[in-house]
Amino acid sequence: MTDPAPDPAPGSASAPPADRSALVVIDMINTYDHDDAELLLPASRAVVPAIVDLLDRARAAGVPVIYANDNFGEWRSHHGELVDTALSGPHADLVEPLRPDAESLFVVKARHSIFYETPLSYLLWELGVGHIVLCGQVTEQCVLYSALDAHIRHLRTTVPHDAVAAIHPELADAALEMMRRNMGARIAAASEVTFKDQG
Repeated sequence: MTDPAPDPAPGSASAPPADRSALVVIDMINTYDHDDAELLLPASRAVVPAIVDLLDRARAAGVPVIYANDNFGEWRSHHGELVDTALSGPHADLVEPLRPDAESLFVVKARHSIFYETPLSYLLWELGVGHIVLCGQVTEQCVLYSALDAHIRHLRTTVPHDAVAAIHPELADAALEMMRRNMGARIAAASEVTFKDQG
């Protein structure tokens, strides 16, 4: 019995064409039981409608929706437990409209970037995704570092400025400008993000 052939490397001739988009929701499955939560909560509340709109339009177009979420140090938890815990917390009203559906994909992360020690790069390659739309929190932390890692991986990136929540607005403005200028990200309103039908 021969060993199965290895998967082709990203960028190789037999790799899927990277022309699809994916919507990535960062850290919105949250109990808000952490430092700076009181500063973050108003911004999180404000971006929920824009993220709901992005989710609805992405799903209608058959665009992959990927949740990339902290595990909050609970290494025994799987994503279902993380969702259930957030929904049983005091801020379930922020989580319920954004909860993953049966088609959603989920990547558990432990550090700021959605790519750090996660299978996300391989998942995007396998799906043929070359463009990601980042939404969620925190603009000047996880969103910024994820946009940098996406740029390093030659992924086109869009960040809807009204669908990312910040702790410090002045740092968020600087982070968005860095993403635009240094990382080639498109910064736009959520309503300006269009998803080509991929269904």
